[in-house]
Amino acid sequence: MFNLRGRVAVVTGASSGLGKQMSKAFAKQGADLVLLARRLEKLEELKNEIEAMGVRVLPVKCDVTNVEDIAAAARVAEETFGKVDILVNCAGSAKNAGVLDMTDEEWDFTIKTDMDSVFYVTREFGKIMKKNKYGRIINIASMYGMVGNMAMGTIAYHTSKGGVINFTRAAASELAKDGITVNAICPGYFDTELTHETLITPEFTAYMQSTVPLGRYGNEGELNAGAIFLASDEASYVTGVILPIDGGYTCV
Repeated sequence: MFNLRGRVAVVTGASSGLGKQMSKAFAKQGADLVLLARRLEKLEELKNEIEAMGVRVLPVKCDVTNVEDIAAAARVAEETFGKVDILVNCAGSAKNAGVLDMTDEEWDFTIKTDMDSVFYVTREFGKIMKKNKYGRIINIASMYGMVGNMAMGTIAYHTSKGGVINFTRAAASELAKDGITVNAICPGYFDTELTHETLITPEFTAYMQSTVPLGRYGNEGELNAGAIFLASDEASYVTGVILPIDGGYTCV
């Protein structure tokens, strides 16, 4: 089960963090990879690592808030591999502030990076999937798209990830007729480049321990099983699903 050999997977935000982890996980299952991120040098490093697993890798410099970049990336992916089977919308960033303090610029940056980009990328690569009547789209939302929090102000992030969750449901219902499933993963507290400085503080660690039933942060690789499942042929009857991988944060 869960053999992805012969499949082509596109991963945005692949240069670091969860995107990098999932890219390597797909490669271990046999998928060829199209790696998208702004830092091409990081993608080249990852390419060398992944190619050692016996799959093909295409690194593409791409700003997921730029529709021209996305269109160019889709063209080169289709020209190189002839198809796209799997898309993981993982790229994101955020400016953190509460609802009374956030500036227009901070709001716009977060919404564009974390929500608008998912629409732009899905629209472009979904057109390729439609040609073959097959696709697996996995949006990386957040448990913060499902709930609020009392540890810190990050209103735009909550809003953008909530948008991604309902975008997932709407896209799933629209694209089912084209053989494309659309699902979302909602990670909890995982240590990445973007979250490290927050997570290592004693105050936030104490908050995590009091709110996460498993009592710890997510470890590297613990998102991979969910992504591989949703990307697989075996998950052909699974669409519109919102899957928290959060140590139980959203169950209490």
